[in-house]
Amino acid sequence: MAKDYYKILGVERGASKEEIKKAYKKLAKQYHPDLNKEDPNTQEKFKEINEAASVLTDDKKRAHYDKFGTSEGMGSGEGFQGFSGMGEGFGFEDIFESFFGDVFGGGTRRRGSQRGADLRMDLDITLEEAAAGTKKSTVIPKLVICDHCHGKGAASDADLVMCKNCHGKGVIQEARRTPFGMFQQTMTCRQCQGRGEELKNPCSVCDGEGRVNKSKNITIEIPAGVEEGIKLRVTGEGEAGERGASSGDLYVVIHIQEHDVFERDENDILVTVSISFTQACLGDEIEVPTLEGKATLKIPPGTQPGTVFRMKGKGIPYLRSYGSGNQLVTIQIEVPTKLSKEQKELLEKFDQNVKKKKNMFGF
Repeated sequence: MAKDYYKILGVERGASKEEIKKAYKKLAKQYHPDLNKEDPNTQEKFKEINEAASVLTDDKKRAHYDKFGTSEGMGSGEGFQGFSGMGEGFGFEDIFESFFGDVFGGGTRRRGSQRGADLRMDLDITLEEAAAGTKKSTVIPKLVICDHCHGKGAASDADLVMCKNCHGKGVIQEARRTPFGMFQQTMTCRQCQGRGEELKNPCSVCDGEGRVNKSKNITIEIPAGVEEGIKLRVTGEGEAGERGASSGDLYVVIHIQEHDVFERDENDILVTVSISFTQACLGDEIEVPTLEGKATLKIPPGTQPGTVFRMKGKGIPYLRSYGSGNQLVTIQIEVPTKLSKEQKELLEKFDQNVKKKKNMFGF
C-alpha cells in the first residue's frame, strides 16, 4: 500500500512548500536519532518523515505523487535521497539552527516573498472524454501578477530600496543565552520581514502587493483513462506570489458524469443489448454501441439470456500503462407481447416438436 506522505508530515494535500518544510523541521527535532535516543522506533520514523519530505518538497516528485498516489516509477535516482534531496540547502543544519540560531554568526539567509496559494476546482466530464482524453477551458478568479509593476510592488525601480535595518540581508544577529552558553542567533529582520528591501513608494495599482485580483482563462489537459475523483495538478496556475514570488498550483478534481448507455467497472465498459428470440435461436450479426461508435458483434446460434460477450480493447485506456480495458456485452432476449395467428401456430408446432423429442428420449 502506498504511503500517505501528507499524513506522515501532518499537513493538508494543498500545503505549500514552506508549510511542508516547517512540519518536517518540527518532526525532525522530535525523531532525529541523535536527539531522541529513548524511543527504539526513532530511526525508522525519522527515515519515513525524511522520505515524505524529500518527495513533497520536489516539484516533479510531488506532481507524480499527487497524480498517481505513489513515488514509484519516477526513474533512477528519484526515490528516497535523505537530506540531500530536500533542495534549497534544507538539511540538518536547518534543524540545528532552529534550536540555537546561527551559531557561527555568519548567516545571511533571507526569507523572501511568500509563494502564492494553491487553488482547487472540481470539473465534470463525460465518460467519452474520460476515455479519449480532452482539453477543457475554464475561467477562474485569482490573484495574478500586477501588470503595472510586474510584480515588484513598487511604483518604479527606484522606489525599491535596500532595508537600512538589515542592510539588505533580510536578517539581523542577536546574542542569545542557551544551556550551552552564549550563541549569536540570526533573526529575520522585522522591518522588511526578511526581504532585504523596502518600498519607498508602493505601486498605485496593487498597493505594493505585486498582485491583483483578476479572472484568467485556464486550459486543462485531461489524459485518457482518468478515474472518478483523480486530482490533476496544473503547475503555476494557482495564485501569484507576493512581490514576484513563485505562483501556487491549481489542483483539478475530476468527476465523471453518469452515462445513459454504459457503466464503468475500472477500465471495463458494461452494456446490455437486446436481441430477438429468433436471433438467439438462429444466430446473427448485430451492431452494438461502443465509446468510439458502432461495432459488429457475432451472436452464435443458441445464445442464452444473460450471456456476456467480451469485446477486447473496447474499454477505457489504462492511465498508468499501455492498452485498454474491454467492453462486456450482456445479452437480453426480447419476448414479444403480441403474436399474429400464424406466429402462434408456428410456435405451437415448434413446442409440440420439442415435447415430442423429450418423450422420445425419456425426458
